[in-house]
Amino acid sequence: MNDMGRFRQAVVAWAAGGAEASGAGASARELAAGVGLRTVVLVEGGSDQVAVEALAARHGRNLDDEGVSVVPLGGATSIGRFVDLCGPQGLDVRLAGLCDVAEERFFRRALERAGIGSGLTADGLESLGFYMCDADLEDELIRALGADVIQEVVREQGELRAFRTFQNQPAQRERTVEQHLHRFMGTHSGRKAQYAQELVASLDLDRTPPPLERLLAHL
Repeated sequence: MNDMGRFRQAVVAWAAGGAEASGAGASARELAAGVGLRTVVLVEGGSDQVAVEALAARHGRNLDDEGVSVVPLGGATSIGRFVDLCGPQGLDVRLAGLCDVAEERFFRRALERAGIGSGLTADGLESLGFYMCDADLEDELIRALGADVIQEVVREQGELRAFRTFQNQPAQRERTVEQHLHRFMGTHSGRKAQYAQELVASLDLDRTPPPLERLLAHL
């Protein structure tokens, strides 16, 4: 793990609170200075982090080298704590982010409470570098790639048989293939991150989902 990875680990532990928080905070501050941290990108989960970093790599960019750390929140409701720690009242670095449209209110409230904008709308959030997925990043990637391409990715991952079994479950029979794919990606721990990497690798860059494209352009 490089220093940016250690920073990411430290800031997550800092945000979690508890007995280790003080030491984690000190480590996060030290590492932030050492890596030349300039931007923290707040995303909901690990699969979002993987997708952002993978897309940057496809454009020949290494975000760690640019002083950009993509930090998974472990859920949108944690956004306030991370904004406090990394924003103007904490490390005082530039913030950006990616969230699901249903979780926009948590991001908006956290930013407003920290004094980063007021009366924020969706356009206002974008002007600050925060972009919304409809309904989430997996859904955006499924629509961008199409079901046929994604099923080929599933086959390449050696999981097509498991996917067909999943599709035949009674609870899935009234759903679309796209819905099957979306739910399948979340059925095992680590699978969403695995497919985030593979789907971005398969993406025609001219069809990059707008939230991802705009976020990367902002960084």
